[in-house]
Amino acid sequence: MAHLVDISNAPDDHTVWSRLRVETASAVAEEPVLASMLHAVILNHDRLEDALSYILASKIGGENMNVMQVREICEQALREDPTIISKVEADAQAVIERDPACKGLMQPFLFYKGFLALQAQRIAHQLWNDERQTLALYLQSRVSELFAVDIHPATRIGSGVMIDHATGIVFGETAVVGNDVSIMQDVTLGGTGAHRGDRHPKIMDGVLIGAGAKVLGNITVGDHARIAACSVVLKDVPPRCTVAGIPAKPVGGECCPEPAKSMNHVLEED
Repeated sequence: MAHLVDISNAPDDHTVWSRLRVETASAVAEEPVLASMLHAVILNHDRLEDALSYILASKIGGENMNVMQVREICEQALREDPTIISKVEADAQAVIERDPACKGLMQPFLFYKGFLALQAQRIAHQLWNDERQTLALYLQSRVSELFAVDIHPATRIGSGVMIDHATGIVFGETAVVGNDVSIMQDVTLGGTGAHRGDRHPKIMDGVLIGAGAKVLGNITVGDHARIAACSVVLKDVPPRCTVAGIPAKPVGGECCPEPAKSMNHVLEED
């Protein structure tokens, strides 16, 4: 018999947390073999913050730092920067809206390594800003080992960001990613040499970056621009411009209004 879950005390609204709990309760009823895991990760918690800390700790914890230690670190970071959780909610909503394979909030929260790696980076970024840089780098290293996603703790990332599939993602120390950005797998936001200082790309709001693209140097990719798959971008990209090739050059006319949200990778002909 399915293990039904009492969600009578769940808030009757449409917040990410309440929707996630309802989805999870349904999943427990449909797949009771996962009931214990789903309770531990989601249904036993009262807040999204607590559930997020639990799942990140269960992934990152290991021989050198146990699960409870990682969980305490996550909880402290979330207390110190309450804006993190609103970014988490926006990221989750972005995945649902932009990934047709995603059927609900539970999928990215439990299974999507791009989503989980991004939230772990948000924790590491708070540690970095709090002058706990060695610990932040430890989290970066663990996430890289676990998810094949290597985002420096100092990287500044906005909200509503989707990193799809995520394998092979690399973001450098001084890179900036704006709001409502969509990034496919095997993307690098890197430098062009061994010099220190501000040396990585600045990705503005609403940008779509195709799979395998390399954006290199202290350059700016303007609002709602689009970078085609496997392109190598070495110069600034104007807003609402599509670039493609090695090295990348403008192609076609003005790109679609919101490429990151539409996920439109098709290059229009001149």
